[in-house]
Amino acid sequence: MTKLKILLIDDEVDFVEVMNNRINSWGYEVISAFNGKKGLDSLMSQKPDVIILDYMMPKMDGIATLKQIRKIDRGIPVVMLTAYPDEKSLKGTKQLGISAYVPKVSPHTETQNSLKTALAMIEKKLDKKE
Repeated sequence: MTKLKILLIDDEVDFVEVMNNRINSWGYEVISAFNGKKGLDSLMSQKPDVIILDYMMPKMDGIATLKQIRKIDRGIPVVMLTAYPDEKSLKGTKQLGISAYVPKVSPHTETQNSLKTALAMIEKKLDKKE
């Protein structure tokens, strides 16, 4: 089994640093992008297995970024990070094929546990496809 390559797209530098270190410690390879445009560039050049995408970003938000991701790769698993996991804010994401929603409470315990669980589930699904 090869190590999953994960693309983390989030505009909060401190959050990305903490999560990058944490995700690496779980045994995954992490590519970081600090906005939607850079994330799309990384998707095409780095070919990640999974994308972790922040919902709230300036200029190109998570939904706009996700629409572009789906034009490039319809099947790549995407985990959406959101500080507002309510129906209204997540409207329009279901048909774009989100694998999991993770509340973005902080880069610490709650978010890490939820993210680790989501990545483990995605990894199992991807292993079954091989």
